[in-house]
Amino acid sequence: MFVLLGLPFLFNACNNAAEVSSESKTANTETEKNLAAFRAVSEAFKTGDVSKIDSVVAADFVDHTERGDLGRDSLKSMIVQVHKSMPEMKSETIKEMADGDYVFGLFRYKGTSNGEMGMPAGPYDFKSMEVVRFKDGMAVEHWAYMEMTEMMKMMAPKTDTTKKKK
Repeated sequence: MFVLLGLPFLFNACNNAAEVSSESKTANTETEKNLAAFRAVSEAFKTGDVSKIDSVVAADFVDHTERGDLGRDSLKSMIVQVHKSMPEMKSETIKEMADGDYVFGLFRYKGTSNGEMGMPAGPYDFKSMEVVRFKDGMAVEHWAYMEMTEMMKMMAPKTDTTKKKK
């Protein structure tokens, strides 16, 4: 009896699923395009190769940083600088997800800095949340967030533990 009562809901759900899938096909395509662009920028940081940046980052891109709002050319310069000062940087994607025009990624970065980018020379290990807004498949805005405790550990002066106390 209960099975018969549920059949109209099942048929309705199947019909709605077919309708939604045709509408969401475009959204899924756009989401995949945004994720691919997001991954292309991440790959550029690993390799130092900025040749694909113009194809995935809009000319009027705004990178919201602690130094103020920067543009696409600044992003390309930063990619080259990061690769030079942290050439063996390893990044791990912990989680990434897309929602409409936004892609979110939680990353872990590990390696050794040579001290050129404002970080002390030496090893680093930190996590960062990257948020990118897309329009028409191109990155138009970026924000990065890092845990303050992790940032403070990186910025703390290194102490020489080999000195003897008097």
